[in-house]
Amino acid sequence: MAAEIKPAPRTPNDRFSTTKKPALLSKLEGCTDDVNAAVVIPGEDGVISVCDDKTVRVWLKRDSGQYWPSICQYMPSGCTSMFYTPETRQLFIGQENGTISEFTLAQDCNRINPTREYLAHTARVTAVNFSLNCEWVLSVSRDKMFSYHCSETGRRIGGYSFEAWCTALQFDSESKYAFIGDYSGQITLLKLDNNGAALVTTLKGHTGGSFDQIIIVWDIGGQKGTAYELQGHR
Repeated sequence: MAAEIKPAPRTPNDRFSTTKKPALLSKLEGCTDDVNAAVVIPGEDGVISVCDDKTVRVWLKRDSGQYWPSICQYMPSGCTSMFYTPETRQLFIGQENGTISEFTLAQDCNRINPTREYLAHTARVTAVNFSLNCEWVLSVSRDKMFSYHCSETGRRIGGYSFEAWCTALQFDSESKYAFIGDYSGQITLLKLDNNGAALVTTLKGHTGGSFDQIIIVWDIGGQKGTAYELQGHR
């Protein structure tokens, strides 16, 4: 079962404008390669970043007003994705080699303690997610696989294979629906449980292999979609 739409044509009124510009507050410098993810630590003047230079950095704001690393953890391969859970201070790092490493961030933000390794994939982990309610670690990769593991035991629960690289992942813990975007332009909707993943539908509307500059708002229940084209550069 698949729901498919065609992108709506651009009109002169479909323009986004702004009269205000963002103000630069701080710049975090020190990484030597592509920064693949960064997240603010709630309740702290701190930021966690991951980079292709194999580093996980925790940056804290100093008395000078500048951010400096309190942690610089080197990993076995490039750090390609990240998910942080503030409630439990669990930090999940996806890597170029396909491994997901779980850490716990110390209360003083001066160390991260290793918890578990998930041998989830055989290629670059493009997105990782953690559901505290389900105790699941979910991930997608360039090996064309979606996979999810139990965070309490490390056991692989299930997965799903695709025809193209997996590029994006979102998970709704209440419905247990996983949304996986891939390089072909499709979004696949899976229903997850403790026995594995089942296909619900495939949403088609994007152009595969390129940046089509389209935002699509999907009505999952009615299997409808509305396309909005962004103004911008490829």
